[in-house]
Amino acid sequence: MSIEVTTHNILRDLLRHQPGIVNWNHHLTMARLVARAFRLSKSSLIQTGIATHRLEGKYRLSYLIPALLWHESVTIAIPSAFQDRLITAELPQLQQWLGTSKQVYGGDTPPVSDFNGLWIIDPQSWLQLQLDRSELLPSNPVILDGADDLENCAQALLTIRLNAEDWDSLRLSQPSAIWEQIVELKIQLMAALWQRPLNPYNCYLLDDADRSLIESLKQLLIFRVPPNWQNFDRELSHIDRLVWAQIDRTRGTFTLAITPTDLVAELAPIWERQPSILITSAVDLTAKAIGYRQELGLSEVTSIKFPLDLQKDSLKLYIPRWMPMPNTSKFQVVLVDEIKHLLYLTNSSPKFVVILIQDTPLQAQLAAILAAEWGTRVQVEQTDLNEANILVSGWEFWRQQQDNLPTPELMIIATLPIPSLEDPLVAAKVGFYKQQRQDWFRLYLLPTGLRILHRAIAPMRSSQGIVAIFDNRIDRRIYGQQVLASLNPMVRINYSDLVRSIAFTSL
Repeated sequence: MSIEVTTHNILRDLLRHQPGIVNWNHHLTMARLVARAFRLSKSSLIQTGIATHRLEGKYRLSYLIPALLWHESVTIAIPSAFQDRLITAELPQLQQWLGTSKQVYGGDTPPVSDFNGLWIIDPQSWLQLQLDRSELLPSNPVILDGADDLENCAQALLTIRLNAEDWDSLRLSQPSAIWEQIVELKIQLMAALWQRPLNPYNCYLLDDADRSLIESLKQLLIFRVPPNWQNFDRELSHIDRLVWAQIDRTRGTFTLAITPTDLVAELAPIWERQPSILITSAVDLTAKAIGYRQELGLSEVTSIKFPLDLQKDSLKLYIPRWMPMPNTSKFQVVLVDEIKHLLYLTNSSPKFVVILIQDTPLQAQLAAILAAEWGTRVQVEQTDLNEANILVSGWEFWRQQQDNLPTPELMIIATLPIPSLEDPLVAAKVGFYKQQRQDWFRLYLLPTGLRILHRAIAPMRSSQGIVAIFDNRIDRRIYGQQVLASLNPMVRINYSDLVRSIAFTSL
């Protein structure tokens, strides 16, 4: 009997006779797919539709059972926040139900060569080992639970940074006779960076003049430089590297950074070493997820996308049609008035509200205006909150902290989180897509924005709350239909419905 059939039969019986098991419509399908990947040594991409960063992880039973039944070792790369519960509660209970006694090992170093159990490791640690010490890793199947952020994680691991401490280390590694010259070159580079026009990201690609200063520094050095400088110099010799400076005008410091523009060369070999099962929330509108796979260097894989439950996961979506375009001068004024109006509707019963605004100056401005009306209920990117607070936040803060905060009754989104071309790093990546004659908006900007959006609104599905989006590009741009499709299942409501919905939740 194949492992797919065995897994299916056992899981079906468990779902019938164990009331404590989380009900999910796709358990059996996903379990068979994972079991098949093991048997055929074939990689798979599974879009569950469920937020993979949420602790409850409805879908996890679907891969844990075939992993326990498989006759060889399996690596499970799962965020450390979930590992303790997995190792101490979920796996022991499953082993008891299944009558198995598979060894479970948790750690960032590979198990011994004859290990035949489950190796639990953090995805970032696993990826770091793949990039640096792949010869230490077993070729057994790996399950990457929460692969939505794999590209960002890889980019961060492959980025080399030089900060103020590195400059000190460089100076101390050289004869004292040239210390002053090293400092002088650093000051020249800093002065050149400070002359750049302000941008919201305080981030600037290095131009030819900046690179010339770094080249002058290299020619000045006499002794062997510290390892971080060696790595930076090695990467600098590659023409396809992205080199930039992040400056802190308040402290008068800057950080140099270098990273590959394209990750395919670094990541593609990883998927050839072992069958990999990538589990994500929703990384693409289609099951094949062509753009996502291109970014990671994934070749043809078995790919499936599960639909969300129309009854349990639907949310209410409010998009006013009278908003000015986000790039016009009238937008901010109307946005502030509309947000205040929505908050007035909630006055009868204060509830937790999240307002997502990426524009940092606008965040501060809006928070000050709202605080004048609602006082300390209004907080900017704080975690010590209760169910009556109004949180004003950027997308990244909300992504990192949303699991630790109350579930909002109302989420207000100023603009879609499509990466801005004002960010030099985004502009450089778009330039790379253009060089490859690829559709940079369809393959990069839009999918990235939709992944951010999908993850941000995930809590609203469990509460079936209200999401208000004030970006009318959804109605006025062709890609707006893709945005709406990515938000399904949802019910689009008008203003009257909105008032009734808020009034009902206030009862």
